[in-house]
Amino acid sequence: MAAQFGRRLAKGAATTAVAALAVAALSASQAPGVTVDGHGRQTASDATPSPDATADAGSATGNSPYYTDLPPLNSPNPSPSPSASGTPVVQGSGEAGIPATVLDAYKKAETAMRAAKPGCNLPWQLLAAIGKVESGQARGGRVSADGTTLSPILGPQLDGNGFALIKDTDGGKYDGNSSYDQAVGPMQFIPSTWAWAGRDGNGDGKKDPNNVYDAALAAAHYLCRDNWDLSNQTDLNSAILSYNNSQDYLNTVLSWLEFYRKGTHSVPDGTGTVPSKRSDSGGSGNTSKPTTSKPPTHKPSTPGTSPSPTPGGGSPSPSTPPSPPATPTDTVDHLADAGTAKLTATAGDEFAKKISTKAVTKAGKAVAKVRVRFTIVGDTDTTFAGGESVATVVTNSSGVAVAPALQAGEKTGDLTVRATVVGRAVAALDYAATVTERVADTLVRTGDTALTCTPGGEFADQVEVKATYKSEVADKVAVTATLIKSKDDATANDKGPYFKDADGKTVRTLTGLTTDADGKLQLPKMYADDTTGTFVLRVTTAGGATLDVQLTVAAADTSPSPSPTPSASASS
Repeated sequence: MAAQFGRRLAKGAATTAVAALAVAALSASQAPGVTVDGHGRQTASDATPSPDATADAGSATGNSPYYTDLPPLNSPNPSPSPSASGTPVVQGSGEAGIPATVLDAYKKAETAMRAAKPGCNLPWQLLAAIGKVESGQARGGRVSADGTTLSPILGPQLDGNGFALIKDTDGGKYDGNSSYDQAVGPMQFIPSTWAWAGRDGNGDGKKDPNNVYDAALAAAHYLCRDNWDLSNQTDLNSAILSYNNSQDYLNTVLSWLEFYRKGTHSVPDGTGTVPSKRSDSGGSGNTSKPTTSKPPTHKPSTPGTSPSPTPGGGSPSPSTPPSPPATPTDTVDHLADAGTAKLTATAGDEFAKKISTKAVTKAGKAVAKVRVRFTIVGDTDTTFAGGESVATVVTNSSGVAVAPALQAGEKTGDLTVRATVVGRAVAALDYAATVTERVADTLVRTGDTALTCTPGGEFADQVEVKATYKSEVADKVAVTATLIKSKDDATANDKGPYFKDADGKTVRTLTGLTTDADGKLQLPKMYADDTTGTFVLRVTTAGGATLDVQLTVAAADTSPSPSPTPSASASS
């Protein structure tokens, strides 16, 4: 969250009273219908993720606190009124004003997703709604010209003390905390999610969660994974709940989405309205300073050392705080394969088999409710269904996490899918997968015109072929065409018909050819040298389909046409 969660409070009775109120507010926020999952995170009981779900059950934010302010009831539609200089000034709800750079980032992310995943139908207003709830539009637009926040926006450390328990996954790279993760930036990504969801939205070669362009594009991709169509209410709800799994969060975001859809306007950076109420306290937050929370100490504070702030806002007790309860993740000793078959697919096809991984304790017992992250490694364009290279799956009651289906790209060769436990340093489990080239088993000419040419001339017709595999169109199949010496000698001929390369030079072997979407391929024009005779063009495909085409080079028939037979003379 944008707010500073470790507030300085008055000492003595005032401290105790305020801390008690904060705890009460936190308890109140867990309204009926809200439960806690295996990691101590709040979830909506009517939207609790199934242990077998293939979505990222960890949520983008780690279910960190968020702003609960609701939009005003009046219409946000701005109406122009003349200024002293006669220039129209936009008048409308202050809440409808979105800082210029932040608004630009949302709209650019929508445009990018329209090209990358048009079926997602992502509206920029959804990003604005989430940005409002997560950080108050980057603290009212306190960003630099390139979209980077002027100071860090950090949520509370997720140490299980009133919040989720997510141990450090980034070595403090993004949140400055090497013990526990914290949500980071204007869209509040936890480091473990940013590791795979992060994007470069402003083209500077970096993926920075503190940059609103990067964060907005990352949020757009996150919301569009799993082939969700956000014009469908069910998919829209699922996408929002995957960002922070709380029914109250869903309702708040939907309220802002509807509000922004009715109208918005741009305001200068740094002048946007900043929310005041949060899901963890219900009170106003300090949005001017970054969180500087540290892991709870197990020793009393010493003179000259500031005590670590607590989520409730009070000073920590000098007594040793209780350790957070162990989570299922803490009991995992290693990952084991759960019967994954050989992973092979033809380029462009979906892998028939899925990866199954089991989380196991040291004693060999299966562990349920553990997040397993699957990451595709290597120089490949193979992805999981939905177009992502990373998928996080929660183990089911048998301790097994089944990765989404792999979709082979066009790059052939070997790749690796690496399984790791989110939030625990155990050895990764690698799965080898192979993408093979597209093949054809049959190749035929699409026409039957005889291919003839005079010496030194040009063949009038071009050869066109069609490839099939098991009677189905074989598209994007590699094809080679060679003018060979004879059907019994596949050596490239050194005379007779030939093709021309881009420089007009003679070539008798063509490679790098592929069939089109209909399995067809038209070869370039052919020419003939001065050698006459019958020649063979051999066309082959990946997979072994072969076709021999006969070519004839012969001199033009120059014999005179027969003279007409003179009619018999009538004279005697």
